[in-house]
Amino acid sequence: MDHKRALLAISLSLAFLVLWSWFFGPDRQSQPPGTVPPAAEAPSLVPAPSPISPSPETQAAAPAQPLDSKDSSEPPALDLGLGTPSLGPSSGQRLSVTTPLYEAVLNSEGGVMEHFVLLQYRQGIAPGSPHIDLINSPEPAKRPMGLLWNRQPTWMQGEWSVAGKDLTLFAGETGSLVFTGSFGPLELIRELQFSGDSYLITEQVFVRNHSLNQISATLGFTMASDVLSAIKDRYTPTQITYFDAGGYEKERSEKKLLPGIQAENGIRWGAIQSNYFLTAVVPAFESPIFKAKLENGVHRAVIETPTFVLDPRMELQFSTTYYLGPREKDSLSLAPNNLEAALHYGWFDIIAKPLIHVLNFFYGYVQNYGLAIILLTIVIKLLFWPLSQKSYKSMQQMKKLQPMMLKLREKYKDDRQKMNQEMMQLYKTYKVNPLGGCLPIAVQIPVFISLYQALMGAIELRHAPFISHVPFTDIIWLADLSAKDPFYVTPIIMGATMFLQQKLTPAPGDPMQAKIMMFLPIVFTFLFLSFPSGLVLYWLVNNILSIAQQWWVMRKAA
Repeated sequence: MDHKRALLAISLSLAFLVLWSWFFGPDRQSQPPGTVPPAAEAPSLVPAPSPISPSPETQAAAPAQPLDSKDSSEPPALDLGLGTPSLGPSSGQRLSVTTPLYEAVLNSEGGVMEHFVLLQYRQGIAPGSPHIDLINSPEPAKRPMGLLWNRQPTWMQGEWSVAGKDLTLFAGETGSLVFTGSFGPLELIRELQFSGDSYLITEQVFVRNHSLNQISATLGFTMASDVLSAIKDRYTPTQITYFDAGGYEKERSEKKLLPGIQAENGIRWGAIQSNYFLTAVVPAFESPIFKAKLENGVHRAVIETPTFVLDPRMELQFSTTYYLGPREKDSLSLAPNNLEAALHYGWFDIIAKPLIHVLNFFYGYVQNYGLAIILLTIVIKLLFWPLSQKSYKSMQQMKKLQPMMLKLREKYKDDRQKMNQEMMQLYKTYKVNPLGGCLPIAVQIPVFISLYQALMGAIELRHAPFISHVPFTDIIWLADLSAKDPFYVTPIIMGATMFLQQKLTPAPGDPMQAKIMMFLPIVFTFLFLSFPSGLVLYWLVNNILSIAQQWWVMRKAA
């Protein structure tokens, strides 16, 4: 088998990777209104909230149950306790927290978050485009940063009060709000602290038992969002991620998220994230349990305490940290429990992260991420120059053997085994390695995939311009490297360079292989039409450099 078959296999593998990512990678991010998910055919997993009244501890191992006995059945293990009540909570008092980074709006009824607007990130590149609001759940029962008591939403019940007022914090300043909820003999006190130069919100929860009986319960810290990116954006899917004893884990499959997932082995944090933004809960108590599910298009997650027992007239304290902000290294590095691990770029993460670091290094000098991508591509090409040189030289050697190979194929067309034996003898006689042209390319595949994943997930490229306008006009062009080329200029040129590369490469002896190889540029051009322009730019520049190197090798061999 000649080297072209191996090269064909590599090319088809790359094409398959891109096709799989494009068609099957991200799941649908929303359901049309009125659509009933398959799980809804069975009885609801989440009962309507019952009054949160602590029960006396009659058995040491049995958790307290709500006094409302209309439904005595125990909720399923994956029930988040976020059912929609028949009557919504009172409007409550709105309190705002404004910093240079964000503007948050909280409700005095339970301290839930109603809005979290990122002041340094906008929805689009148009002037005056609205800022990103990470809180996209319009239903009160599904708002984030609420407390669950025995899986019941505390913010929907009880009597709540707040100590504090609207906060305006500058860099280096901190401020706090205190929310107090009373549920008969049970009292919950939430102290939330905000910082003027961080996306972190820290919380101290004090659980007080004013009764003469023991109380058994669990406490849950919630996060929720419908989508953290455009609903139909297949490249920035909203997904559930968490970090446990096994490391970084992610789940975006609706098939698994509709019934719900659960993890409890060394949970460090749990989050809802897209390529660019993240909302996370980071516990500071022992043996946390992480649960998440997708319900009517809303991703919901909770970090839950193990069942605890609170003695009469006693108090327990629980601590946690919330992060709502960009999926960006400097901001995430300030968070506890290695939340920075949320910056994960897939299969070859260990390669992708240094590439992003080098990209940012170049940006520090040229102040343009398009130019930074070009410089990064040149560096990668120089690193692999010796391997590419060896590959192109091997291809040239194979080209010289093509007439003899064609004769052998014709002579032994009815005896494939004999034909392969004669081919191998031909390679041995002329000291040519049939795989010499494709093995160097195979070594580079992990780097190509790593850069692909890094550029798809780098928030640095979001709304970053390259050539913001068509030269000498006011027509917007490559003003956002995370979006497709609006006029498809770069993907078409990229396809043309791939076609030219195929022409410079010796054609396979097998006519079918030759047709497939010539068809690949068309496939890649079609796929790249909707790819982020930053990724297309990389592939285009890499092709141009490869053509130049290939031409140089051919010129020296002539």
